[in-house]
Amino acid sequence: MTLEELSAGEQKPERMDAVGDALQEVLRKARSQRSLTVGVYEAAKLLNVDPDNVVLCLLAADEDDDRDVALQIHFTLIQAFCCENDIDILRVSNPGRLAELLLLGADPGGAGAAQPPDLHCVLVTNPHASKWKDPALSQLICFCRESRYMDQWVPVINLPER
Repeated sequence: MTLEELSAGEQKPERMDAVGDALQEVLRKARSQRSLTVGVYEAAKLLNVDPDNVVLCLLAADEDDDRDVALQIHFTLIQAFCCENDIDILRVSNPGRLAELLLLGADPGGAGAAQPPDLHCVLVTNPHASKWKDPALSQLICFCRESRYMDQWVPVINLPER
């Protein structure tokens, strides 16, 4: 990748696929370890009480959500708080796929599937006092830091479809 591509914030498709796969793995593990907080208000409460335990913040919005002023204000405040507390942030461009990943335990396609009211913000927390020794999480953290180096403070990724 050339310096111009890096400075323009362009990422190779293979790299973006690998980051998307790593995010899926982190979400799968975090879900099984019950170390996910889902929802804008729930995330704000956790960030206020225990920001040191949060390792990753995901903000998910589609084009319709981009017009929701209240949601964008919440996103701005959460992003600012995460930056102040050195919490890595990713923006997910396909919230439908994120919902599929987070609701794996629900009855897929069932009309009575229990769905959280808000999937716009997801926090991944440490299941224990120490940092995860997880290669997928390390890959995401590295990607976030590289993106910040290129002045992309909230990189956008697209989760791969099944």
